[in-house]
Amino acid sequence: MRVRRVPVIAVAAIGAALLTGCQPNDVEADPSLTAGASPAASKPSDDRSPAPDAPPSQDGSPSSARRVVDAPRAGGLPKATGKAQLTDVPVDPGDVRDNMNMVEQKYLRKDSQGRQANVLVVAVDNVPEDTSKRREYLFRGMLDYLKWEGTPPQAQPISTTDPLGGSVECMLASFVEDGDVVCGWADDTTAGVVHFPNSTVPEAEKLIVAMRADLEK
Repeated sequence: MRVRRVPVIAVAAIGAALLTGCQPNDVEADPSLTAGASPAASKPSDDRSPAPDAPPSQDGSPSSARRVVDAPRAGGLPKATGKAQLTDVPVDPGDVRDNMNMVEQKYLRKDSQGRQANVLVVAVDNVPEDTSKRREYLFRGMLDYLKWEGTPPQAQPISTTDPLGGSVECMLASFVEDGDVVCGWADDTTAGVVHFPNSTVPEAEKLIVAMRADLEK
């Protein structure tokens, strides 16, 4: 299934915003970082007050209105800068309005065998629709980016606990156990997905929890 693409002008604008604040020099991956290390993407927001039209929480109480931020490190992984940084918007984030933050960023990581296995993050906040629907949209966009063909793999709830709550799921987008894993979360106001190459589902479950702690405030 192909996802809807945002207009070229909108993508260019998002891509330009994505590059704002990037450092001129490359950031090299810390040799100590492995697949077991915890990983977190774009414009930080100083506004910690609830968004004006933030949806209510699932239990009907006022939403905490968390926002996504462009963290310099996420779960211990450094953000890619310089020649290693993203230069475009590889995954369609869906409708991004003026009162929303969008993070589409790459973080440097090495897998358990020392191979470079950079992590791609796509996340948005103040989502106007059901955040689980936006997560499904992002899942499809990430699978399209990975050139997945056929029936989409089934995402399953993670087996570990995420202190930020909401719903967190992972899927193995590979025909081998050590391959592409895509994880995503959805809570009252934010939704995001993360691609972990050369990973296993148990590794990815730990990494997304650690990354989310830095990506969502």
